[in-house]
Amino acid sequence: MRCVAVLDARLPIGHAANAAAVMALTMGCRQPQLVGAPLVDGSGAEHPGLVPIGIPVLGAPAADLPAVRAKALKAGLEVVDFPAEGQETTDYDEFRRRVAGVETPSLRYVGVMIFGGRKQVSRIVGRYRLLRDDRSTG
Repeated sequence: MRCVAVLDARLPIGHAANAAAVMALTMGCRQPQLVGAPLVDGSGAEHPGLVPIGIPVLGAPAADLPAVRAKALKAGLEVVDFPAEGQETTDYDEFRRRVAGVETPSLRYVGVMIFGGRKQVSRIVGRYRLLRDDRSTG
């Protein structure tokens, strides 16, 4: 199995981190088997289990995200998408109202997370590379 996040490669780093976190939380709720067994450190203290398969965060042109979503849905994969309106407000009810005013073909996405068979997921996202933040921090 494979789980990947495909984000708008031009998102500012904070928005990209937010989108990945929001989608991962939702995917974890929809696919609870993704969470691994608890971790126990050398002192015997228990820590919550993490996702043992890893989740690559890939960058793609924003214009590609609706097609990535559509292909994943058509393949019967689990999809969590993040409409761009979600990063335009901090009020969830307002976010819902904004999304309700846009028909599916016109929605813009900041990210799409896909979970399913490794080969099926790879066929859809194989052309994208890891998201990078190439800006200098000097």
